[in-house]
Amino acid sequence: MLSLALPIALVMVGLAIALNLWRLVIGPDVTDRILALDTLTINAIALVLMLGIALESSLYFEAALILAMMGFVGTVALCKYLLGGDIIE
Repeated sequence: MLSLALPIALVMVGLAIALNLWRLVIGPDVTDRILALDTLTINAIALVLMLGIALESSLYFEAALILAMMGFVGTVALCKYLLGGDIIE
């Protein structure tokens, strides 16, 4: 069952990443671009996790955790810069 579901999920996440890249480039507002970047990070985490499942390696799960932490910090920093213009007070 996993051999059927995993390629389908990889294609769907790849399509979601392509749509996020489109929103990142076309986004009419800065807030739309920040949200697209955050969603792109979440989809990249899902892609890394699925690759870890497919290749049966635990190293990918650690990489996904680091990617999640960096994505969160990056989103918070961009939003704080957008609101006040200064990241570190």
